[in-house]
Amino acid sequence: MVIFNRVPIILVVHLIPLLFSKKNPNLSFMSNEEPNYIVAIGASAGGLEELNTFFERTPHDGISYVIVQHLSSDFKSAMVELLSKHSSLLVKEAKQGMTVHRNVVYLIPNDKFMGIKNNKLQLTSKDKIKGPHLTIDTFFNALALDNGKKAIGIVLSGLGSDGSEGVKAIKQAGGMTIARNPQNTEFTSMPEHAIATDSIDFILEPQFMPDVIASYVKSNDEVSENTKADKINIVEIVDYIHQNLPFDFSDYKDTTILRRTKRRAAAINIYDLKDYLLFLKENPEELKALAKDYLISVTSFFRDTEAFDLIENTVLPRILENLNPGDEIKLWVAGCATGEEAYSIAILLNELLVGKFKDTVVKIFATDVDSAALLYAGKGTYSADRINGISTKRLKEYFNFDGKNYIVKPEIRKMLIFAQHDLVKNPPYCNMHFISCRNLLIYMTPILQKKIYTMLLFGLKTNGFLFLGSSENPLTIIDNLEVVNKKWRIYKSLKDKRTVNFDTFALPELSAYRQTAAIKDDTSKNINNSFTETVNGLIANYIGYLAICVDIENTVIKSYGNTAKYLLPQNFNTNLPELLPRALAVAYNTLSKEVLKNEQFASVKGIMFKLNDVLMEVNLSISPINIDGGKQKGLIVIFNDDRATSSNKDKYPLFNEIEYNKKYTEGLEEELTEVKNKLQEAHDKLITSNENMQSFNEELISANEEMQSTNEEMQSVNEELHTINTDYQLKNKELAEINDDLNNYFRSNINGQIFIDNNLRLMKYSPGAVKHINLVSSDIGRPINHISTNIKLDTIVEDTKYVIEKSTLVTKEIEANNGKWYQVMIMPYLQSGNKINGAIITFNDISELKNTQSELHKKNEILLRINEELEYVKKTATNDIAIPLTDIEKRIKNLKDLKSPDVDVTELLSIVDSSVKTLRSLANDLARKVTIDHDNGLN
Repeated sequence: MVIFNRVPIILVVHLIPLLFSKKNPNLSFMSNEEPNYIVAIGASAGGLEELNTFFERTPHDGISYVIVQHLSSDFKSAMVELLSKHSSLLVKEAKQGMTVHRNVVYLIPNDKFMGIKNNKLQLTSKDKIKGPHLTIDTFFNALALDNGKKAIGIVLSGLGSDGSEGVKAIKQAGGMTIARNPQNTEFTSMPEHAIATDSIDFILEPQFMPDVIASYVKSNDEVSENTKADKINIVEIVDYIHQNLPFDFSDYKDTTILRRTKRRAAAINIYDLKDYLLFLKENPEELKALAKDYLISVTSFFRDTEAFDLIENTVLPRILENLNPGDEIKLWVAGCATGEEAYSIAILLNELLVGKFKDTVVKIFATDVDSAALLYAGKGTYSADRINGISTKRLKEYFNFDGKNYIVKPEIRKMLIFAQHDLVKNPPYCNMHFISCRNLLIYMTPILQKKIYTMLLFGLKTNGFLFLGSSENPLTIIDNLEVVNKKWRIYKSLKDKRTVNFDTFALPELSAYRQTAAIKDDTSKNINNSFTETVNGLIANYIGYLAICVDIENTVIKSYGNTAKYLLPQNFNTNLPELLPRALAVAYNTLSKEVLKNEQFASVKGIMFKLNDVLMEVNLSISPINIDGGKQKGLIVIFNDDRATSSNKDKYPLFNEIEYNKKYTEGLEEELTEVKNKLQEAHDKLITSNENMQSFNEELISANEEMQSTNEEMQSVNEELHTINTDYQLKNKELAEINDDLNNYFRSNINGQIFIDNNLRLMKYSPGAVKHINLVSSDIGRPINHISTNIKLDTIVEDTKYVIEKSTLVTKEIEANNGKWYQVMIMPYLQSGNKINGAIITFNDISELKNTQSELHKKNEILLRINEELEYVKKTATNDIAIPLTDIEKRIKNLKDLKSPDVDVTELLSIVDSSVKTLRSLANDLARKVTIDHDNGLN
């Protein structure tokens, strides 16, 4: 279903070709350059499905997309992976300072606020911003400032009101806004709040949004030059708005009006302004929306800090210098929109009203033509994203926070008077010490600018200040003005008295001309009009006429001739009777009522009066006319003396002041009686209304008591929920710590572990397990027998089943394919209560142990061979050496027994005997040493 805000369902007929057409072929693939258009999508609960639907239909059309979601700071989003499956565009998470490129989707990080400046994403930690985390409003507002009319905002389903302020900002900047149809979604709060702002262009299902965006971009890129036909159609549209709504945009710049009209028409697939005018006539709500689109409302607190520093430190102190204690100070903020600037000035003034100025009476008139904006301003309630320009100190001192919005404190609110006022039609507020009129006149034609400048200057006191701002053109009327600051267009009035021409307050009578005349060159038109005015004035002066056009309220619209001859000098007054001498005023009042009543010409002659001590006689004639294209009645009043050549003046009745006074008095009495009757009727209605209000008030009191009771119950429930939430937070923290411990344990476990459930499915594994079993993250949940291994253990599945069934431990030593040895230990996974919920398979690397055992075996063999050799040496020492020594000892003994007389022989035998004993001792020592080494080797 497709719904268009404020537009009847007949509009669907216009959009059927658009909504069900194929992707626009004219929007070809564009390179990865900076985009012309940026689409910001705000999403919360339920938004994932809608995003998938949206991006499945999004082409490579050169547009950039930024998704702003409500995410917990502690939650790691998987949106990049999830969304990439549904979009052909590149999807990435935003980084600080990242440049936005075409055909790329950017996702907000979970713990950041995001903005954009100079086409670069700006990220801010959520911890640095107090108050509600309105992430969608924050980005939408930044996008409106950075991208202007090429910003597109979409609000999908979700809870809360985030995004409602942001779509207003995008709309005010000239961009396009779309809301998800709340009728077909579970979470309706966000789109409903956005639609309630009256700033949504389309209410659509997600699948229709890409084609509408493509058509909007194409139509904007193909806007043709302003033709004469366009200008004529725009004049007709502006006139139609003026006829049906209290707005007159006839003197707004044609380029501004034309661009906004074409943009709005193209948004509903209408490209001919003549067709759009027919559509406006059939759809009054679209007419109101178009008029509101013309009312460009861009404001913020303390906008342009440098300018407000000048006002705080220079302008306001100079105003206060000329005041006495207890005096009244009057300021006027014209075109105040939603009130931020007016409140900013009030805060500055409040900070200066100390000491002798503390009793100063302050009146700040904040006016605008938009009644809806004034209603918003009067409440003084602003969301968190709209108070960015206010310092923390001022925010705390001058605002109350209700948990959601910031509310201006009463001492500041009472300083302001909000009122509807049209600078084009209404007279200015007068005797102002300070007037601010920023970012308004730049949308108007130079002629209208000059007129409003004159009115603003008229409203200033001597030494009063006018603040226009840097966006406005410099003043061309600089007589009696001091330039305080050229950049910010701040002027000081030096005039001694206020004077103004009647033409300044004349109502524009251009509608009839615009409807019938072809549009000519502006220069020739101005020359012709100026020439006609000059000729009419000269003729009137020459023949002694003064002609004045007034409306039914006697307000002067136009004059021809010398007004000084018949009118009293008044500085500021457009009421004709008050400008006339008494006798002439009596004649006019009586005669004008007669003309309006009978709707026919009337006249009188011989009216005598004194003006500037000169006695004069004048004739008066009044004719009824239609003004403003026939929509209003008015009068042409002609004064002429005896020089006038009218052939009918002799037929004029003679003026009798007594008789005319009597008629005038009778007329006033009739009016007074009528007013009394109306007052009585109004009084009766007021009494009835008061009774109804009293009854309604009692009902409200009763309802309020019920609400108070409900609120107390809700508060109690909220406290309980808060307690439960706190417990859950603690549990979550404990679980997180345990999970961290487990993760660190797994990371530190180089041998590897695998967790298997009762169905032999893989539940978890440590990084070290990948060496033994070929695992990837997608294997979680797969049966273990589906996964190949790198170890020589064909019985691992059977062994695991055995452990789970028998609740026992199985340990085996196995060799891997790479030659390493592992001890595989399979043990049951026990839950609380010793309930078996699977098994744990642990791999311990025992390759070094195996290598050590092999080395020991080799060394033991060597030792055995050495022992055998030592045994042989022992045998040699005990047999091969000991036996010959024994034989030698026997022979020496025999020789000694012979007792040879030769001394030399005796000495030689002693030497030999000693040597033999030494050799015997060495043989015994060697045999003993070999025995000890042999025993040690065996040990």
